[in-house]
Amino acid sequence: MAPRPSPHIAAPSRPSAPPAASERLSRHDQIEQRAQQRQQQIQQRQQMVQQRQREMLSRQTTERQARIDRLQQRVQQLQSQKPEGARALREQQRTLQTQNRLLEREQRAQQSDLARQQRLGLQAPAGRTPAAAAAVEAAQRGRFAERFREQATAQTQAALVTRESGWAPRQAWRHRHPAVFVAWLGPVFWPYAYSDIFDYTFWSYAYEPGYWAYAYDDFVDTVFWGSGSPYSAYASTNPYDYPQAGGGYRARSRASASPQTLQQLCSTPDRGVTAWPLADIARAVQPTPEQRALLDELKTAAAKAADVFKDTCAETYALTPPGRLRAMMNRISATLEAVKIVRPALENFYNSLSDEQQARFNALGPNVGDRSSQQQEASSETCGDPKSSLTQLPIQRIEAVLHPAGKQKDALDRLSEATAKGVEGLQAACPNDVPLTPVGRLEAMQSRLEAMLTAAKLVEPALDEFYATLSSEQKARFNTLQQVAGP
Repeated sequence: MAPRPSPHIAAPSRPSAPPAASERLSRHDQIEQRAQQRQQQIQQRQQMVQQRQREMLSRQTTERQARIDRLQQRVQQLQSQKPEGARALREQQRTLQTQNRLLEREQRAQQSDLARQQRLGLQAPAGRTPAAAAAVEAAQRGRFAERFREQATAQTQAALVTRESGWAPRQAWRHRHPAVFVAWLGPVFWPYAYSDIFDYTFWSYAYEPGYWAYAYDDFVDTVFWGSGSPYSAYASTNPYDYPQAGGGYRARSRASASPQTLQQLCSTPDRGVTAWPLADIARAVQPTPEQRALLDELKTAAAKAADVFKDTCAETYALTPPGRLRAMMNRISATLEAVKIVRPALENFYNSLSDEQQARFNALGPNVGDRSSQQQEASSETCGDPKSSLTQLPIQRIEAVLHPAGKQKDALDRLSEATAKGVEGLQAACPNDVPLTPVGRLEAMQSRLEAMLTAAKLVEPALDEFYATLSSEQKARFNTLQQVAGP
């Protein structure tokens, strides 16, 4: 019997080597993964460093605000003292100067801290959520100057340049730009109030049509938002933000001036760019002896009005909401008093002129704007519309950023009520129409100044009460409300 053949057993197959392309891809993935891990580690370390910096700045801001509060109290105490004798007076002045220098240094440091906070990402992001966009749209509607700011014309662009440059009316007219309401020049509110009394009364056509509407908006804005863009989280709601190429908006900035310029505006407003052109008027109208006497009375009244402004200019920036409100109240009170001083003399002199003399008087006005259509159609109905940007938005931002509770919330409710009543008073003195005659414009100016002062007096006690309830950290946030990140 033949032997059976042994079965053939196939050798085990060797594992095939991975393709070279797959091997390269795997190594590439590993390299990318390690790079991503390193990047994440770097970002985590950066975030930790930034977080520590934010915490340090937060503590530093709280401590600095406490020092500012103490210095402000010390300055107020010194100012309230009445030393007897020349030596005691000199000592008080030296001490006051020292305290003011310390206060100014702390305020500058606070601004520097704020800039660092912005660089660390504490400012609201540029992109807006749908809710934020809706808030922006609502804020744009709820303003006195709403209908004026919607007119993105060459005139509004020229007005923006005038505003950002801080030009006095006659400086603007030399550039063929309309005069505007300049809210702040350095630490001085309404720096050209003295010249505006005269120039707006007689040459309102050379002013931006919404002069008084912007004045109302700026007045209320400054109480809550301070200088710079009033709402960085709502950047396009500023009445002087006009569209730029590409759809962006240019933010408001506070115009600056040299100490010499501010000194002249404060101590001698009846000279330089804010002086009244009384000599030019005399040459143009050739007054009769009786009219010459009335013109002399006007000169005397103008000098008295200039004296009223001398003690209303602040040397340092008011960085707290109560401080800003008081700075504005001082200037508004002075402007109102000046109007009451000059109004009778201005009206008497102008009314004494013949038609021919009035024509020569009016010919002295700037060659800006259309004299034949200086009156816009009165739109007092827009004054009655809700002013949510001035009443609701500030309170909402305060609640979101400061998180008031208990007595603080009650005080904020009273501040909200006072603000609403103040704005109602401004609405009653509607700024949107321009009276036809100089006498009517001067009367309207007095009425609007009285409304602004009444509104300020309504808000002041409620604002002081609310501010006093805040901690140092909350005060620091309130002082720079527009720069704090949105909720």
